Amino acid sequence: MIQHEDISDTELRTKLKADLIVFGGNKKLKIYGRLDCKSGLRMKRENRVFFISEKEALINKYRPCGHCMKMEYKKWKDGVI
Repeated sequence: MIQHEDISDTELRTKLKADLIVFGGNKKLKIYGRLDCKSGLRMKRENRVFFISEKEALINKYRPCGHCMKMEYKKWKDGVI
């Protein structure tokens, strides 16, 4: 998990282009989702974290976003994940 406050914009762009960052999350709400999610794009920089994989987000006890990851959210809500 990478905190947005701890990474420079240049390093962030490099990691995004190399697909080393796939998901973003809100550390206060413990929610993760796709990087193009409208909900995620509105969050404050100090609340934003990044994940290499969905597995990493789940290990850190984040739940899927109900907007951009509807199927994963439903599985999480039903207790499948």
